[in-house]
Amino acid sequence: MPSGEEGAGLVSEDEIKQEITRVMRALYERGLVSALGGNVSARVPGAGEFWITPSGVFKGNVNVDDLVKVDLDGNVIEGVLRPSTETPFHAAIYRVRPDVNAVIHAHNPVTLGLALAGVNLKPISVEAVMTLRRVEVVPFAFPGTDQLAKLVADAALKGARAIILMNHGVVGLGANLLEAEAIVETLEEVATAQFVAMALGKEPPVIPEKDVELYMKLYFQG
Repeated sequence: MPSGEEGAGLVSEDEIKQEITRVMRALYERGLVSALGGNVSARVPGAGEFWITPSGVFKGNVNVDDLVKVDLDGNVIEGVLRPSTETPFHAAIYRVRPDVNAVIHAHNPVTLGLALAGVNLKPISVEAVMTLRRVEVVPFAFPGTDQLAKLVADAALKGARAIILMNHGVVGLGANLLEAEAIVETLEEVATAQFVAMALGKEPPVIPEKDVELYMKLYFQG
């Protein structure tokens, strides 16, 4: 998914809201979020406001009427429920990354487990190179705080497409929801494959750096 073209046609708010609910349910079914944990947001490309999942609602059955629209300062524009407690870092990402139109926060167990053990994810698959590209890790900060929002924004400014929040979870940044979803899923796929190899006492081989550089040159420098 070099440029995130797939799914880029989701430009109307109604389409975006439907897609947010689909992604939230899919993450729950895949065990990447819990009943009350995790959040998803998206916006019309370049917009100064975004839709986000609410706080305190069962994630496996979020519907479009539950969603809340907020501006880039976190002020509620539309909706009756309370927006996610993580709204500050979603807003912070949108403020500093005009190329990002979708943000997913999940609780990938294997990805987080490796991070807590001090193990960095490696480019062990084509998907890791193509989809993840740059992964940043930020230290623990309490959810919903300005401190966490700043840490996440700083990581986003470095060009991260995936951010691991220590003792907390992961964040996927995409040009659209499909791309952000693929990033979150790929994180867990790569982490699981790496964990299996390590559990069997083997250091997983990585894709050679020259091949990574060639891929990046072919797809992202021309």
